[in-house]
Amino acid sequence: MIDTSPSVPQRHLEQLIERARALESIRVAVVDAGERHVLQGVMEAEAAGLVESVLIGNSEQIERLCEELGLNRSGHRVVSTDSEAESAQRGVDLVKEGKADALAKGWIHTDALMHPVLAELRTGKRVSHVFVTELASYPKLLFITDAAINIAPDLAAKAAIVQNAVDLARLLGVETPRVAALSAVEVVKPAIASTIDAACLSKMAQRRQIRHAIVDGPLAFDNAISREAAETKQIESDVSGRVDVLLAPDLNAANILAKDLEYLAGATLAGIVIGTAVPIMLPSRSDPALARLVSAAIAVLWHHARQ
Repeated sequence: MIDTSPSVPQRHLEQLIERARALESIRVAVVDAGERHVLQGVMEAEAAGLVESVLIGNSEQIERLCEELGLNRSGHRVVSTDSEAESAQRGVDLVKEGKADALAKGWIHTDALMHPVLAELRTGKRVSHVFVTELASYPKLLFITDAAINIAPDLAAKAAIVQNAVDLARLLGVETPRVAALSAVEVVKPAIASTIDAACLSKMAQRRQIRHAIVDGPLAFDNAISREAAETKQIESDVSGRVDVLLAPDLNAANILAKDLEYLAGATLAGIVIGTAVPIMLPSRSDPALARLVSAAIAVLWHHARQ
């Protein structure tokens, strides 16, 4: 059951779920499904009418947990495997065979899941991760990227990561996303490489090398989020205080930022990998029900948009 207390923001995330419910459910291969939290997430997404699941992993463990949780085993296909690597490969195979519309990370480590995905499900685009984030203290969704896939992206990679996030934001209803290329400071300093990348990304957007977005940077986090902070520092920006997408300088910064917002500011985060042949849900074991449902809803919306 979703917590509806005032501390849990739901305005925009619930709207995404309702949009997805109006569409046909998608077939999701759950990779390494033999764990209680994983199966609970499957139950929630199925009950919401978002997905139909194929459960991949140790069949005996999956069946035992399904029985304990009251999950109807007759309604699920179980694919038995003996290892993480085999589970990941079988999930990829199901996609290639046209038997799965999306993948979902179960108990498997992210790198083990992504190894066959990157080898066999690339589309020619950069593969990247986006956290779709909602806070009670901010009036709209924030898209934080990349917190899970690209460790230390160079300028070309950052441009592709931004474009992926912009495309996702547009799919979810943001007509012209405003992107802040984050750094520690808001001025270009050659000694801080991320400030140079940020300035280049801003100019690339002006030259339409990044499409359908307004990009500004470098911006420190306070200047990106707060118009008042930007004005105090005499920064003129079309992004400050109205930002949609936060591009972190590297994976460490993005991951720390996202988890800070989650654990200190009460944010709800739904993670999705895009740039592959199918959307990939990367839930955390500690994710609340709403976050897991939103990840599934985004996968549904992405799948049908691509059709």
